Amino acid sequence: VQLQASGGGLVQAGGSLRLSCKASGPRIFSAYTMGWFRQAPGKEREFVACISGNYPNTFYAESVLGRFTISRDNAETTLYLQMDTLKPEDTAVYYCATVEDASYTDAISVVQYKYWGQGTQVTVSS
Repeated sequence: VQLQASGGGLVQAGGSLRLSCKASGPRIFSAYTMGWFRQAPGKEREFVACISGNYPNTFYAESVLGRFTISRDNAETTLYLQMDTLKPEDTAVYYCATVEDASYTDAISVVQYKYWGQGTQVTVSS
């Protein structure tokens, strides 16, 4: 499974960005939970949001709830993260990932994810 993230960039506080993550490889995309994580300099990678497979339940970190929206297009095998009302503290490298086991639904832990994209930089200026 390969994941290719894109859409990062530099934006002013209060602005918006939309991240995309294209999945490819011998796997039924729709069956697996996918998630977004982020890692700021000097900090550990942290959970942002996840979305389950065929019944797309979503789950968010408290810090982004109400500002970020995760979605997926199973036909296009693509994951999205719409980020609105961005804050300087959202600055980080953002990673998309998919879980190892299809039974993982509300997967918020790094260890539950097996395949990772390369990351895309998001910088929010004040």
